[in-house]
Amino acid sequence: MATEPVTAEPEIPSLVDRYFTRWYKADVKGKPCEDHCILQHSNRICVITLAASHPVLQSGKTIQSISYQISTNCSRLQNKVSGKFKRGAQFLTELAPLCKIYCSDGEEYTISSCIRGRLMEVNENILHKPSILQEKPSTEGYIAVVLPKFEESKSITEGLLTQKQYDEIVGKRMDATTATS
Repeated sequence: MATEPVTAEPEIPSLVDRYFTRWYKADVKGKPCEDHCILQHSNRICVITLAASHPVLQSGKTIQSISYQISTNCSRLQNKVSGKFKRGAQFLTELAPLCKIYCSDGEEYTISSCIRGRLMEVNENILHKPSILQEKPSTEGYIAVVLPKFEESKSITEGLLTQKQYDEIVGKRMDATTATS
């Protein structure tokens, strides 16, 4: 009895991998390992998420709460967008804070937008269930959706890293921590 060779089926890319380009911002605001991931769709919409190496996503961290209240006068939850020209959207710079994540160990992390554009929406689901930020960071656990200006949509990626460049940086960090241990 002859056995037929088993052929492995090609792995189907996820929805995020299929329709979005991943860009990374390493060490945001000079804070080591606080990396952000920007998922850019072909229609120029950008989804802000946490990169896999962010301390919040490391084992042992528990998110106590998340706040979109940036200052006494500014809350990202008050962002109301309407119409074709997205009137009422808050304008963000590269370093504009989106939210603050408070962990049970007392650590506090400020998540920045990393790109210039209009804030289309924030993910209110992570306020009620912060664990999805850790369980599904690039899908249901996204932080915000930002729409760059049309004229700037090509240039927003200039200060960001590709997947390959980001993997090299993370690899160097791993080498540095194993060398010091």
